[in-house]
Amino acid sequence: MSLKEWFEERRKISGLIEDLIGKASKDYIVNEMDKKKNLKVDSNNRLWVQCDNRENLLYIKYLRQNKSVCEGCGYHLQMSSSDRIELLIDHGTRHPMDEDMAALDLIQFHSEDELHIDRITFYQIRTGLTDAIQTGIGRLNGIPIAIGVMDFKFMGGSMGSVVGEKMTRPIEHATKESLPLITVCASGGARMQEGSFSLMQMAKISSALYIHQLEKNLLYVSILTYPTTGGVTASFGMLGDIIIAEPKAYIAFAGKRVIEQTLGQKVPDGSQVAEHLFDHGLFDLIVPRSLLKGVLSELLQLYGSIHCKKERTFSLVSYNKQK
Repeated sequence: MSLKEWFEERRKISGLIEDLIGKASKDYIVNEMDKKKNLKVDSNNRLWVQCDNRENLLYIKYLRQNKSVCEGCGYHLQMSSSDRIELLIDHGTRHPMDEDMAALDLIQFHSEDELHIDRITFYQIRTGLTDAIQTGIGRLNGIPIAIGVMDFKFMGGSMGSVVGEKMTRPIEHATKESLPLITVCASGGARMQEGSFSLMQMAKISSALYIHQLEKNLLYVSILTYPTTGGVTASFGMLGDIIIAEPKAYIAFAGKRVIEQTLGQKVPDGSQVAEHLFDHGLFDLIVPRSLLKGVLSELLQLYGSIHCKKERTFSLVSYNKQK
């Protein structure tokens, strides 16, 4: 073998080794990402959870029995939309709306890591939801209502085209059927992966609420939970006839870090917490989770929302005819 042939052979072997290392590394990275995703999914079935306030370890079974409120310090942890519906709606009276509505990748958005549609699929598997909101009608202490409950665990509760449409439909149904409306907000804001489509939802929901509240004189109660920020705060979150916040809920338009980086000024600690905002008149009530259903029931009766409908049976027949 000549010296030239020897170098060429070495070059081929080196190339093969590099390819093997590259493929092995890629497979390793993919496998590690899959493991992390699986760990995230499995974490929903964990036995213990840490309090976000004082880092107490809480047994998940007792935490759920206590409505996701820390027994040690009373801090209100995040709740899933399903748990909130169970908290507010009488058992067996809920009729969900548009459960099969799912998002499309409207602008073919993708980051360096993954396609947007793949990310949506991942959260659908992880949460069991099609998007970041559940809507429907039901009864609250016997009073018929329409309700929309956001879920922060689905892409940070971001408001995209599906959230906007699913929120608008129960508003329109409540307006037609003269039902009071309750929303539970938990969102990081508009879903930027959908571009201007997500921003359009602010106007669409607000327009539907205008008819519901001002033209039909029907009640709308907005409940702000940790966290409520961005486009949700700037639209239907702050349009309630009565606005209720949970204790120590983080409520803002822009987050603390964004403000500090944009303006170059320090944001005072606690300035975006429910108690501070309540002192400055931003909403009407701060209600602990354990009292929320009772308070809502009293408000609905006080505002005359029943109008002899407590004994009325209702269904989604009229709504389904519209679809």
